[in-house]
Amino acid sequence: MVKVIASNVRKGNVLEHDGGLYVVLKADSFRPGKGTPTTTVEMRRISDGVKTVITVKTGEGLERAFVEEVSHNYLYNEGDNYIFINNENYDQVAVKAAMIGDDVVWLQENAECALLMFDGNPVSITLPPRVTMTIMATEPVVKGQTASSSYKPATMENGARVLVPPHIEVGTRIVINTEDSSYVERAKD
Repeated sequence: MVKVIASNVRKGNVLEHDGGLYVVLKADSFRPGKGTPTTTVEMRRISDGVKTVITVKTGEGLERAFVEEVSHNYLYNEGDNYIFINNENYDQVAVKAAMIGDDVVWLQENAECALLMFDGNPVSITLPPRVTMTIMATEPVVKGQTASSSYKPATMENGARVLVPPHIEVGTRIVINTEDSSYVERAKD
């Protein structure tokens, strides 16, 4: 195990805590004007999926588990499992839907993802940072509406909803940031 400073903990890291392995879901550092800076880490135990939140001093060390990051491509889903194939040895790996969580809407066929493996088993997944999708439904453009700060809801081809600028129309392909489900730009393809 390797020590990592609490302020350097990121989403997707695997930590050892209280004798178990946990995947970090969210980590926020708080630096007050006076007092001790703290980091709040929201994480899920790999063995049974129980979520827990810990708050530690920002400079405190946490145990980071040694995991191997292996590139895989998404193939298909089979019930509650999502099947990935290793790009090097062509082994197939089943990943539970709970491990992917709400980000499953951004999973596209043949998308290259990074699976974190511990003792040969997947413990966490990192999706591509951006995906390109087509808008299936959105409100029509309103004349005189400014594009500066107003956004309108749009439904993507997979059913996910994203806020887009008012000039974007149905049928437009757009790039979406998978981390926060936000509009990035029009697709250049």
